[in-house]
Amino acid sequence: MQTAESTITDEIKTQCREFENAFARGDAAGIASLYTQNGVILPSGSDIVRGKEGIRQFWQGAIDAGIKACRLDTFDVEQVDNTAIEMGYYTLLGDGSQALDRGKYLVVWKKEAGDWKLQKDIWNSNPAS
Repeated sequence: MQTAESTITDEIKTQCREFENAFARGDAAGIASLYTQNGVILPSGSDIVRGKEGIRQFWQGAIDAGIKACRLDTFDVEQVDNTAIEMGYYTLLGDGSQALDRGKYLVVWKKEAGDWKLQKDIWNSNPAS
């Protein structure tokens, strides 16, 4: 029997796999489609990026810079009505699956037209080890 908590966690993890798959295809438009119409990203060391087109451009820049894939590892999801808050770890990968960056992230998800979409997305790198 699934609990409400496991169901929302599974749904968010499914969306994370979609993000990873779009990234692996080099599909910045596919990544941007996973965000709400008014989605916002708050990249480390950069200005706030707003809206699907800005988000598409940002991720296209990351892909063009040599990031070939990403791994997302969700460790906590909390739901409040039509909002979910996810925390996790990320790894950005380059050629030969070389880890280019590792860190943690927090995403605020919103239900939009029945689907979970990224509304606010912030991440930062872990210290180099």
